[in-house]
Amino acid sequence: MRFQKPGKRAPGNKKDLIYGYNTVLEAVRSGRAMKVLVSSARREGLETLVAEASSRGIPVEKAAPAFFEPLAKGHQSVAAITGALQEATLEDMLQAAQNKGEPPLVLALDGVEDPRNLGGIMRSALAAGAHGLIMEKHRSPGLSPEVFKSSAGAAEYLPISVQPNIKYSIDELRDQGILAVGAEAGDHPAPWQADLSGPLALVLGGEASGIRRIVAARCDLMVSIPLSGPVSSLNVSVAAGVILFEIKRQRSSKMKI
Repeated sequence: MRFQKPGKRAPGNKKDLIYGYNTVLEAVRSGRAMKVLVSSARREGLETLVAEASSRGIPVEKAAPAFFEPLAKGHQSVAAITGALQEATLEDMLQAAQNKGEPPLVLALDGVEDPRNLGGIMRSALAAGAHGLIMEKHRSPGLSPEVFKSSAGAAEYLPISVQPNIKYSIDELRDQGILAVGAEAGDHPAPWQADLSGPLALVLGGEASGIRRIVAARCDLMVSIPLSGPVSSLNVSVAAGVILFEIKRQRSSKMKI
């Protein structure tokens, strides 16, 4: 390939260039990677990635270290050019739940703008068995390379929908008989004091202001994680993990009865 000189931007854009070993590996496994690029300075720890790419006919090319300089920290000297991620619809998410014989679990994000938080939420959502994630187009970081990196590959498998307005998505889910549960700091029941075992949309607010009032008005129930000490709130990705695995616990307990 043609190497770039230091200081120039790496080829591709937010839609077609991702980086980080695990991120690239999962893009290869999911079939979205079109080409893998590794630094000519990296000699070790690439056996699995190269084998996975080769088995799928995906070319692996060496790139000069300067190629990776414009990328954010954490690229690990590995990148990939990919096709665009195929977004899901709400119907896709509900169908995925039905196919698994599970009550739907969908996340609705109201203004989560930090890409690391968004990636972390995606990772927890996939691990907890969620069937999809919805976010707004204009109040989110979008599907950026940093989001893919932070999700550690989860974005390749979790159905994701970017909507113009989260309010209408929540309305549509509620019309399908799905309970909208908002999470915020305050005097609300703890997640383990509520029945979260049925069809559910977990609504999470942004880092600065939480769930907007107009969105909270659409929630059937609000929950809060009780905290000890002087800290008044949790990072949204941490809160998402706590509640998601409480949902998973409740559902697992119900299945054993």
